[in-house]
Amino acid sequence: MLTKLKEKVQDLLASEAEYAEKLGLTPNLVSFLGLVFALGSSLTYWVWPEQTVLRPLAPTLLILSGFCDALDGVMARTLGMKSTFGGFLDSLLDRYGEVFVLLGIIGGGLCNPSVGILAMAGSLLVSYSRARAEEEGVRMEGVGLFERSERILLIVVASFLNLIVPEALSWSVVVLAIATHLTVMQRALHFFKESKKKKDLEPSPDQ
Repeated sequence: MLTKLKEKVQDLLASEAEYAEKLGLTPNLVSFLGLVFALGSSLTYWVWPEQTVLRPLAPTLLILSGFCDALDGVMARTLGMKSTFGGFLDSLLDRYGEVFVLLGIIGGGLCNPSVGILAMAGSLLVSYSRARAEEEGVRMEGVGLFERSERILLIVVASFLNLIVPEALSWSVVVLAIATHLTVMQRALHFFKESKKKKDLEPSPDQ
């Protein structure tokens, strides 16, 4: 859903990418920084009930993690640093980051553990469904309700809202658990349709 907006944001990050390079940063290092911010966010969610003064830090660190996720890709493309390993590493660290954040929310008692696990599974399956489909030549970017950008945005908004409306974060995880699995089903249906089109276009053996 936010794919077009994400592309516009990435276009605006070109100057930041050049500045990051001048600081000696590489796309892979920026990806690792994103993971560090996600881990910091996770730990802050974990102590959320006791450390009230630190609560705004959790979504703030998550925003920084998302910023790094956008920046590493921009650096790789605009500065000629794109590599197969870099793309693989970025995707891998993104998945770890999501798991860390949801574990922090679960560990902090901010949502029902079972719902949190469902949301975690759904998030991972959304990413897996894209990777598996694109391996078969079916493009998945922009397909589905809740891609990574939407998932991060939901948690960030709900976290800030939770500061004045208790249970907002808990309900956002419920939404996440439902929406991610709906996204997986959307992608499965999209893959079925696209693969059927490809099959129909293939010439029969006797042609």
